[in-house]
Amino acid sequence: MTRPITLFTGQWADLPFEEVAGLAGGWGYDGLEIASWGDHLDVSRWDDAAYVRGRREVLARHGLDVWTISNHLVGQAVCDDPIDERHRGILPDRVWGDGEPEGVRRRAAEEMKDTARMAAALGVRTVTGFTGSAIWKTVAMFPPVPDSMIEAGYRDFADRWHPILDVFDEVGVRFAFEVHPSEIAYDYWTTRRALEAIGHREAFGLNWDPSHMVWQQVDPVGFLLDFSDRIYHVHCKDTKVQTGDGRAARLSSHLPWADPRRGWDFVSTGLGDVPWQRCFRTLNHIGYRGPLSIEWEDAGMDRLVGAPAALEFVRTNAVSPSDTAFDAAFATDRS
Repeated sequence: MTRPITLFTGQWADLPFEEVAGLAGGWGYDGLEIASWGDHLDVSRWDDAAYVRGRREVLARHGLDVWTISNHLVGQAVCDDPIDERHRGILPDRVWGDGEPEGVRRRAAEEMKDTARMAAALGVRTVTGFTGSAIWKTVAMFPPVPDSMIEAGYRDFADRWHPILDVFDEVGVRFAFEVHPSEIAYDYWTTRRALEAIGHREAFGLNWDPSHMVWQQVDPVGFLLDFSDRIYHVHCKDTKVQTGDGRAARLSSHLPWADPRRGWDFVSTGLGDVPWQRCFRTLNHIGYRGPLSIEWEDAGMDRLVGAPAALEFVRTNAVSPSDTAFDAAFATDRS
């Protein structure tokens, strides 16, 4: 069984949706993971049948399908503290409003509910995204952070996301949270804690992106094995760690993407430190059959060259699960 390979449109939202679909279809992608910004998808129009049909028609014209939509940017504002000018730059006006922080959080939560409804309207089962975090600002643990403050952060996350997930359940859609710095879960142990905080709800799973694990020295393969029942979606993105000169640091020193003084950077697929063969085979082992979504974020390479090259890399290296009885049994073995 061959898994579909899609292109995440988040890094392409400066281009019209029709143009991105034409590029991806021409390169041979199977579909798109559609971002809910730019003109790509307006989730507030989930109940506009003509609009939803029009999105589907754009895909069909270019031989594409959709299995997943994303709303990373609005999801970020659900739990974040502080809410500031960074959020103003990524949120639609209807969510930002007057910028009063709690109002922004409430409107962001309502927009995430509409994102679930839009997914259902499109016939899509999975939404990828972020949650934001009230406690990411404490990550250095200095000044010393009392346990009560951390506990309050996880309670805040659960309190804000349970009502959102209720809507996901109502419409039969799952949320695939991307474990990522600045989120309520950004590494192995915070992922465990976030799942516990949300009560291991089936509606809340994970978007596995190994690039964010490698530079934190988290084994992406071990992560897949330990959270195998929660892997709802996959991002294919690579990372190169470059700390060998004794100056570059993993926290990146507030330097921009692609600056060679950084301790790590995203690079074109296959040229970094993600152990892709082990990862793809482990995805087979845990029974993941969903899309492999290429997220192009290599600031040092032309995306019009890199995106089709990444597709070729994944097609060549993402060994398909075997349909033999032996391998089918192996794929269900979670031990």
